[in-house]
Amino acid sequence: MEVSEPQWLEPEQARTWRAYIDASRLLQGAMERQLSRDSGIGFADFEILVALSEAPDRRLRMADVADRIMTTRGGVSRALARLVRAGWAERVDCEDDGRGVWAVLTAAGWEKLVDTAPGHVDTVRKHLFDAVTPDEVARLGDVLTRVVEHMDPAAAQRAAARHRA
Repeated sequence: MEVSEPQWLEPEQARTWRAYIDASRLLQGAMERQLSRDSGIGFADFEILVALSEAPDRRLRMADVADRIMTTRGGVSRALARLVRAGWAERVDCEDDGRGVWAVLTAAGWEKLVDTAPGHVDTVRKHLFDAVTPDEVARLGDVLTRVVEHMDPAAAQRAAARHRA
């Protein structure tokens, strides 16, 4: 069986790819450090608190939490266990489905999110949006939206619905 030569990235594509990887790692690290230092939580926990806060009745099925933050159900289950131990979320059995479980944001979880969000937003603004112009923000948003649509149309539709709400 003959192996074909890979289609290597063009120089500008390679530069853009490396810049994306570097920027993603640096941004993720800055967010993790800020959240841990200022609030004692990790980014995954913060994402779940945000997802629950944006949901009707501040609750989502576990599978929907995983879809919303684009992670595995096992990862959500472990993170939710931490949030439950902290008193920031609850697991509630679904009334209409004996196997289903809701993740529910508690009042303490809402307070944690309200206390945590300003520092997180400041970090995002400082490290991402302060580095680019408003036109570049719009273009970056368009490009990243197209990438999500290309890779996972259902995720793109869910994100668009959340932004319209």
